[in-house]
Amino acid sequence: MSSKIARIKPASGFSHFVYILLMVLLPLLVFIMVRLRFYDLAAALILLSKWRMLAVRPRHWPANIRANAVDIIVGLSLLIFMMHSGSMLMQLIWTAAYAAWLISIKPLSSQIGVSLQALIAQTLGLTAIFLQWGDAPIYTLVILAWVICYVAARQFFVGFEEPLTRFLSDVWGYFGAALVWLLGHWLLFYGVIAQPTLILTVIGFSLGGVYYLEKTDRLSVLLRRQLLFIMIAIIVIVIAFSHWDSRTL
Repeated sequence: MSSKIARIKPASGFSHFVYILLMVLLPLLVFIMVRLRFYDLAAALILLSKWRMLAVRPRHWPANIRANAVDIIVGLSLLIFMMHSGSMLMQLIWTAAYAAWLISIKPLSSQIGVSLQALIAQTLGLTAIFLQWGDAPIYTLVILAWVICYVAARQFFVGFEEPLTRFLSDVWGYFGAALVWLLGHWLLFYGVIAQPTLILTVIGFSLGGVYYLEKTDRLSVLLRRQLLFIMIAIIVIVIAFSHWDSRTL
């Protein structure tokens, strides 16, 4: 396995330089397409960059799509952020963030690294759908939220080789969809962050932290109570101080 990884991602030398160059090329091409306002073409480039997941027998496509879903969500989310940026500088910042994702974060395979990928994908994905489709019908937001939460949860639990990965991912996806359905009727924004995104991020980070500490035998009763208390306190503050008579803050 290690030799295969080395061939795919060279560790040093000229091959490593070429690898980095190819990883940076995609964000730069997306940036150029955004500057030219060819948004559909930019999205197509991101999807086409994953062509290898379909270069196998069709029976393997669902598994490959699930394995690459986090990368696709992050890429399309950063594209949406570029589209909504008011300056070239901000677009370049998002371009650099995309390159950093491809070069430094996406290749991580440790439990911390996989957990980070899941958290980033869920946060960016939820932020992007409300930024781009905040005025869409509620069922559209619910479906998109379900997909993003399910994919993020699956990425997280696969990293721990959790035997109940599918069940727990379904539960988290359903919870995210249900919360978006409820709060989507009074969709509030804190800057560019929608309230469902904030709440799901807080809950996901807290429960994910508890799960990680439990799996690594570092979770004490006191620490678990502290994490859950902080999570509940943040949610109560967000809900209590929201202006429910308006759609934006």
